Amino acid sequence: MKKKILFILALLFGLMFINAGLDKFFHYMPVPEDMPEETLKEFEALMQIVWLLPLIAVAEIVSGLLIIFTKTRALGALVILPVMIGILLTNICGEPSGLVLTLPMAAILGWILYDNRHKYSPLFG
Repeated sequence: MKKKILFILALLFGLMFINAGLDKFFHYMPVPEDMPEETLKEFEALMQIVWLLPLIAVAEIVSGLLIIFTKTRALGALVILPVMIGILLTNICGEPSGLVLTLPMAAILGWILYDNRHKYSPLFG
């Protein structure tokens, strides 16, 4: 039962990041109207670095695909970890209303990392 729940959560997690990555290329989701001006300025600054958003988008799409499949889930979790940390910091420091979605996503990622901890032990010697 635990494996089925983790699979469903990982599937939703992966699909959300695939959607977020695709939106960075195709801009089909509207920007929230109540977003603070400071957060908008930060996003505009990110867009000034021409290669950064496409890099984040590719990382989101690739890691979303990797997380969906059980055999590659551990690698996908490592790829998305720095992006998730950035999302968490952005929501903690600038836009706390986004924590409603971000904290459960971070918890799912934490569960995926914990569930695959035996695969990471060679990384730490």
